[in-house]
Amino acid sequence: MIQYLYLSRIGYAEALAMQQELVELRHQGRIENTLLLLEHPPVLTLGRNAHRSNILATDEMLARKGVTIHEINRGGDVTYHGPGQLVGYPIFDLRSLQNSTGGRLGPVDYVRRMEEALIRLCAGYGVLTGRVQGRTGVWTNAVAGQEKKIGAIGVHVSRGITSHGFAFNITTDLRDFQWIVPCGIADREVTSLELEMPSPEQLPTLEQAADAAARHFGHVFGEQILAVEGVDSLRGNAGHPIRAAVRV
Repeated sequence: MIQYLYLSRIGYAEALAMQQELVELRHQGRIENTLLLLEHPPVLTLGRNAHRSNILATDEMLARKGVTIHEINRGGDVTYHGPGQLVGYPIFDLRSLQNSTGGRLGPVDYVRRMEEALIRLCAGYGVLTGRVQGRTGVWTNAVAGQEKKIGAIGVHVSRGITSHGFAFNITTDLRDFQWIVPCGIADREVTSLELEMPSPEQLPTLEQAADAAARHFGHVFGEQILAVEGVDSLRGNAGHPIRAAVRV
């Protein structure tokens, strides 16, 4: 089972504290695998392998715009979160998930499945995407060498429990990516669902895209998805069955 919680827009520090709390509850076996889907105000995050030089904007400019910077323990380099971007934080116990041969799901296979869920999400809106060899994430299938990144992935795994996750551009203001070298990759551009959809008038809301993403996660990971009304439901029902609507 995967418990799915849509949180709308919340601050990065609040979401980080929430992840840490849920990771501990998952370590204790008091909650099921949980998928948080949300949106952040403008923020830059630096992963374990990040180079501070990949932030191109000055501290003064970022401060004027109210953009905060967080150094975190996920993999990868610098990334941007902001309005119009769907962010997903799976709190999964990899020991509870199986790979294609029936063994325990490893971190690499976990990332590949997350990519697959986002690839299917894009396909549902008529956008063809795929992977680029040697580069994590989801990319539009343009001419080789001209792919654009629509979904970034950076994860952390501690004692088998995952945190952090993905950022998927829906209506994100792509000009904000000019503040950084996204994921440390200078020779590729970023894009959004809004720009890539063949019928922009059918562009989903963030919550609609979150619902669709949750369904694809369920299919890709072979788990039932149960919607939870709020984080207090997770805290209050830790160790007890969660009653929620099944999303298929």
